[in-house]
Amino acid sequence: MIYRWKRCLVLSITFIFTLILSIALSASLNRGLSASTSNHAYVWDIPPWAPKPIVPADNPMTAEKVELGRHLFYEKRLSINNQFSCASCHIQAIAFTDGKPVAIGATGESHPRNSMSLANIGYNSVLTWANPGMTKLEFQALIPMFGEHPVEMGLAGKEQEVLKMLREDQKYQKLFAAAFGEGESSININNITKAIASFQRSLISFNSPYDRYRYGGEKNAISAAAKRGEALFHSERLECFHCHGGLNFSDSIKHERLAFEEIAFHNTGLYNVDGKGSYPSNNTGIYEFTHKPEDMGKFKAPTLRNIALTAPYMHDGSIATLAEAIDHYQAGGRTITQGKFAGVGSQNPFKSNFISGFSLSPPEKQDLIEFLKTLTDEKFIANPAFSDPNVVNAGKTGS
Repeated sequence: MIYRWKRCLVLSITFIFTLILSIALSASLNRGLSASTSNHAYVWDIPPWAPKPIVPADNPMTAEKVELGRHLFYEKRLSINNQFSCASCHIQAIAFTDGKPVAIGATGESHPRNSMSLANIGYNSVLTWANPGMTKLEFQALIPMFGEHPVEMGLAGKEQEVLKMLREDQKYQKLFAAAFGEGESSININNITKAIASFQRSLISFNSPYDRYRYGGEKNAISAAAKRGEALFHSERLECFHCHGGLNFSDSIKHERLAFEEIAFHNTGLYNVDGKGSYPSNNTGIYEFTHKPEDMGKFKAPTLRNIALTAPYMHDGSIATLAEAIDHYQAGGRTITQGKFAGVGSQNPFKSNFISGFSLSPPEKQDLIEFLKTLTDEKFIANPAFSDPNVVNAGKTGS
């Protein structure tokens, strides 16, 4: 399939030059990587019942690379105004989301999409809400850093300034040397994205009350109400599990125990602007790339892990609470009665067959919410290994 690059995910001439430059630089760095032989293999913090993520052969996980990536993830100097970092839109305390309807970049420009949780991102077969071709973390990291439509970090055209800053910083000299080998040339764009991607793959969340109940044998780890909610979630009446199934509660997933990657996008009837299935022009789903009418409004089903922490919901943050999200699916699509996006989503002709609506009593709805709350992993959101290293080094923990 041929995908068209446009709007917020378009690759500018500067960005393409950056990518080519980074690849060329990395090809010339092999002579300086001898020091990397002292790297320590990364030890995954994964329970025995869970499979490991798939790691690219050209970017194996090492403890040194993950630690470098953690520093870069929280580095505010990797932005045009020295005030934004990856962590600005991905805050640990709320499962690496930002609590806003849509992300706001370093220049104040609004992104059309909601900041997705990074929990278990290493298991994602496809990244972002609606780009079928975005499948590798190393490549995706370039978009917020150097993309121009919209501006996120705002680094387009400032590649050499970024490298100069890192090469002159004694902390990064040591961190890059430990991860990639001695020498100034090891500090390059390619290795920056490799390190950030490695840190992101370390963000494992498998210690929720539900995990302890379902996989750990702790019968009382969740309440009776949550158990009833689990049964509803997995019932054919509600059909939630069709799009939010498996160990990561998503149907776009890959890991070492799967024979092939699973990738899926769905129209949930969130909009029906013209009565013919249209979505707002800046958020048309994978239709933006395929231009197939049936792909209008199709977005990825994100993980439900830590879902109680990651409001607001949907690709554009247009649903505020879990209760409202359930109402949307219960109605088989959202009805907007007035304004420029008015329409009856349940009548969207491109809506998924799984979004057909269902009956749910108030007690049942509360049981379902109680189940979703059990997917919150308190250890994950407080793990110092995922926190700002500058704060940790000051004797504190947390994000």
